[in-house]
Amino acid sequence: MSRNSRNTGSSKRGPVTAKDVARQIGVSQSAVSRAFTKDASISAKMRARVLRAADRLGYKPNAMARTLITRRSGIVGIVMGDMTNPFYPEVLELLSKRLRQGDLQTLLFNVPQGREVDDELPLLLQYQVDAVIITSATISSRMARICAARGISVVLFNRYVPGSDVHGVSCDNYEGGRLVARYLVDRGHKRLVYVAGKRDTSTTMDRERGFSDQLAEYGLSLWGREEAVEYSHAEGRVAALRLLKGRELPDAIFFANDIMAIGGLDAIRSELKLRVPEDLSVIGFDDIEMSGWPSHSLTTVRQPVAEMIEKAVTLLDSSTAGKLPQARIHLIAGSLVERGSCKDHRG
Repeated sequence: MSRNSRNTGSSKRGPVTAKDVARQIGVSQSAVSRAFTKDASISAKMRARVLRAADRLGYKPNAMARTLITRRSGIVGIVMGDMTNPFYPEVLELLSKRLRQGDLQTLLFNVPQGREVDDELPLLLQYQVDAVIITSATISSRMARICAARGISVVLFNRYVPGSDVHGVSCDNYEGGRLVARYLVDRGHKRLVYVAGKRDTSTTMDRERGFSDQLAEYGLSLWGREEAVEYSHAEGRVAALRLLKGRELPDAIFFANDIMAIGGLDAIRSELKLRVPEDLSVIGFDDIEMSGWPSHSLTTVRQPVAEMIEKAVTLLDSSTAGKLPQARIHLIAGSLVERGSCKDHRG
């Protein structure tokens, strides 16, 4: 029989197994398994040896089989309730990258408009995810208990629910609102307006509350207020058109997020033919990539996304190790990014 014939016959045996790799280099099958995980009990030299042998033999580990053995899938479900806001695709990219660094894979679920997270989670749980990170949406206490009973940790990202059984990791939006008020008032603004997002979200409520509380400390109150139906460019545009139809204009508008602020900027400049910042100042919240474009040059509050992601992943790691502390709210301070959309009236 020729060598080619022997090779052909060998290929018909089926896929190469971990046992084949172990036999090839004279190690245990468990050593092969450890080489394909984050197990610290295997040396770098041994891991490299196993991986070279696996590559030479064409061995590929079976993730589903490993799940059955370890009862861990290595998959984190990411649930997003608002993919239209550019802030969240940016978060998704960074979050997925950070999870991959920890040898975790992601499974994305989008919550359609008009539906709740609780409606979508049962489908997600069918995929045997180890944990769930929920952004731009919330979860009920009942569903949180269901996840806990299955050993699945849940972390809310950029949201929190006071008194719930779920960890919340968020920018300190209340202090962010205070930061905006101090910045504007210290630069001579007196007629200040807030454009709110959805009223049922902790983000918009905290930003407005912080903004209003800080104004009160200066002896000022909101000069005007508009409420948007969605955190969107279109809603920001409509809100600006409503606000600026009177004879007396505000001297500053604080939009609850950047994409609304950019919609407002476009309406102010293109449709109302007003100048920013000469006629009025505009400030946002998030610091999405578009905010720094020269055409917008939006002053805004930067959310500490990297720190928020690191905190969320740390909580997931603690959960996997069985050391998850009691659920609480984790707030991380944002910072103001000054660009060209706000005027300094001093002097």
